[in-house]
Amino acid sequence: MTRFWWVRHGPTHARGMVGWSDIPANLSDAAALSRLADYLPERAVVVSSDLSRARATADAIAGKRPRLPDDADLREIFFGRWELKRFDELSAEDSALARRFYDAPGTVRAPGGECWDETRARVDAATDRLAAAHPGGDIVVVAHFGAILTQVQRASGLSGYDTFAHRIDNLSVTDITAADGAWHLGRINHLP
Repeated sequence: MTRFWWVRHGPTHARGMVGWSDIPANLSDAAALSRLADYLPERAVVVSSDLSRARATADAIAGKRPRLPDDADLREIFFGRWELKRFDELSAEDSALARRFYDAPGTVRAPGGECWDETRARVDAATDRLAAAHPGGDIVVVAHFGAILTQVQRASGLSGYDTFAHRIDNLSVTDITAADGAWHLGRINHLP
């Protein structure tokens, strides 16, 4: 049994659709980071996406845990030309496309970006590699809202639309177990 501890990176000051933009996390809440680090298993390995907000969060909570190389496949969904725009700006440009992107996640793609299914396939592949490299272990993955939701969908079997109903707060933990070829969902959005 391999257990994944999905951690959403620390908060940013950005207000808009932040995908691959490399925006730093605000890690000034030392008490929250300490509680998070104490909550996670001591013998886990730690990995993060290669974006600085995830990387810095992982470094802040790793402690004595082995730190694996960053993995770009753990990035957030790529919003293409929608990067850093607010939903009201998208609606002004193409309200039908913006609505379909959220109401029917799957093959609807942000202009020049990724669709949900592509993001899910990318994060699934990274997760499978981690599970194969660390069978039976605990793996702390510091990633992003969308990346974490792809794995919630994988373990729950929910549709993309229903998966988006879950809240994933900054510095929260979602645990998912891989055992005997199946994925099992534990706690979602736990704030230690």
